[in-house]
Amino acid sequence: MSVPPTRERVNPEKVNTAPLRRPEWIKVRAPSGEAYENLVTLMRSKSLHTVCEEAMCPNMGECWGSGTATFLMLGDVCTRSCGFCDIKHGRPEALDWFEPERVAQAVKAMNLKHAVITSVNRDERRDGGAPIFAMVIRRIRELLPGCSIEVLIPDFKGSLEALKIVMDARPEILNHNVETVPRLFKQVQPQDNYAWAAATLTNARKLDPEVLTKSGIMLGLGEDIEEVKAVMRDQRAWGVDILTLGQYLQPSKKHLPIARYYTLEEFKELHDFGRQIGFKWVEAAPLVRSSYHAAEQVRALSIVHRKLYGEVGNL
Repeated sequence: MSVPPTRERVNPEKVNTAPLRRPEWIKVRAPSGEAYENLVTLMRSKSLHTVCEEAMCPNMGECWGSGTATFLMLGDVCTRSCGFCDIKHGRPEALDWFEPERVAQAVKAMNLKHAVITSVNRDERRDGGAPIFAMVIRRIRELLPGCSIEVLIPDFKGSLEALKIVMDARPEILNHNVETVPRLFKQVQPQDNYAWAAATLTNARKLDPEVLTKSGIMLGLGEDIEEVKAVMRDQRAWGVDILTLGQYLQPSKKHLPIARYYTLEEFKELHDFGRQIGFKWVEAAPLVRSSYHAAEQVRALSIVHRKLYGEVGNL
């Protein structure tokens, strides 16, 4: 019997649930404009989902207004119930093997220079849905050879076999978000494991030394800044090239509360620290999310990679 998806969340214990006043430097623009409306029409016509909508990204207006979006694959129901995320969770439908074709056709219709592909978790499958990622990477390359590709993947429970399926398709950027510090993992993302994140990012670099690896951390869930810096050091040890740091914003009262807002000065401190310890690119600001300025990242950093490894993709 199918279990209906839900958006219910349980707040962790010993966290102040009183709402905080949003600081003046956090301003989210409502999405609008012709380019935004055209993209909405395109997504609906191909029965596609975007993480921009499902996760209520604060940059949706800016990104969709410029004609870019992050495609959400493997359906729109996640098998995990992370306390920060507004994507539905429950028992998903069977995989749609025609989904990669529809995504690739949308990428071609938009004539993208850089496509970002992510997914829900599919823990009911041993491969985590990895073949779908490989299919869409290869199909985009066939339809739009000049488009670079970034995949923001689940951890596949640390499976090397599932990760290899994705890496064999050779995306330009392999992204997996750590999201928070080890102390808060079971509160923030109870079905995740810090060791799985480490394995995913470390093994990605081993499987393809030419790939750019990327990860992200949310701030304001109850961690302190020294814990954040410790995770950043771990990520560098795993070989991560690109780091994103953004303020957690509570999607609804059912989600984890905001423990505090980081100041602009703290974001700058973390940005500078990231550069000091060797990240090639650091995006650190309140509204930064995983795909923010993704196209700029791959184009700037691919120059370095071409010098080290030869031509990467068709950028």
